[in-house]
Amino acid sequence: MNRTDEVLHLLKIRHPIIQAPMAGVSTPRLAAAVSEAGALGSIGIGASTPDKAREMIVATRALTGRPFNVNVFCHRPALADPARESAWLTHLQPWFESFGATPPAALGEIYKSFLADRTVLEMLLQERPAVVSFHFGVPPVDWVRELHEAGIVTLGCATTPEEAGQIEAAGVDVIIAQGAEAGGHRGVFDPAQGDAQLGTLALVRLIAMQTQRPVVAAGGIMDGQGIAAALQLGAAAAQLGTAFILCPESAADANYRAALSSERARHTAITAAISGRPARGLTNRFVTDLSGPTSPPVPDYPIAYDAAKRLHVAAGAQGSSDFAAQWAGQGAPLARALPAAELVDTLMRELAGGRTA
Repeated sequence: MNRTDEVLHLLKIRHPIIQAPMAGVSTPRLAAAVSEAGALGSIGIGASTPDKAREMIVATRALTGRPFNVNVFCHRPALADPARESAWLTHLQPWFESFGATPPAALGEIYKSFLADRTVLEMLLQERPAVVSFHFGVPPVDWVRELHEAGIVTLGCATTPEEAGQIEAAGVDVIIAQGAEAGGHRGVFDPAQGDAQLGTLALVRLIAMQTQRPVVAAGGIMDGQGIAAALQLGAAAAQLGTAFILCPESAADANYRAALSSERARHTAITAAISGRPARGLTNRFVTDLSGPTSPPVPDYPIAYDAAKRLHVAAGAQGSSDFAAQWAGQGAPLARALPAAELVDTLMRELAGGRTA
């Protein structure tokens, strides 16, 4: 059995395609449509309360009987630092005022890490989605074992071969190799140690050569030809996120869709100024105005996100989307506004052509 057949069998899907979880953009409707089309749909619950996360799982299950993936955030729990947060709010004050708003008096941790307590784990063990994936790190080995005992397949995201080794050591079933081209948050385990920013193809090859686990390529892949290239280098499947944003089933708003369909799609950048962790998105004023060598240190993730979301609301009230978090990868100009099922079918036709080209 080759690696692609192995991952298809493990995930119980027909096509070697995973729709990236994309918290805030993915929806039960999108995940279900992708799964119904034979790929693996995903929902991101990392920013949701346990009750909301359960609702999303139930809603997705009501739309499809096929497997889907539930993604959680395994970041180091945020460390509050009032002085650092106050300095950041002072830094943001002129932009709040430009929209006729006042910065909040303080910032908070707007959602918890999956690692903070067992509440979400217990919910997952009760709901038993077919697949659970981890971002920003991996949970304890015992937690992974409990998920496996509940019949759940696990996926972990790595940005380096070393992180892939940690994922394998934790007993996770599949390694997602996230290249620097990827949109959204970098999956780096410890941002304080820096980001190697390895490209997708190099990272896939490096990880595939060191592990017997199936490897899923992620980052900059937008069409079947890209999937074919990743498979040629040892990936068993590909994970695509930006490619699904323009699907009508996603939660992307009109401004996000317009930006992704415009010349702006050709300009992406990685910044920590939005959430407190490096993430790639369409270049906006967080990058051009708020990020720089003279900027104060950004608060911990996701405390910084509290400020960004409030500034976005203030700007939005004045008709501006300059401070929206519009995550997108470097392949963004290739995004297509197709229904999710049609996009999966198109990707598979392109993949068949790419394999024989």
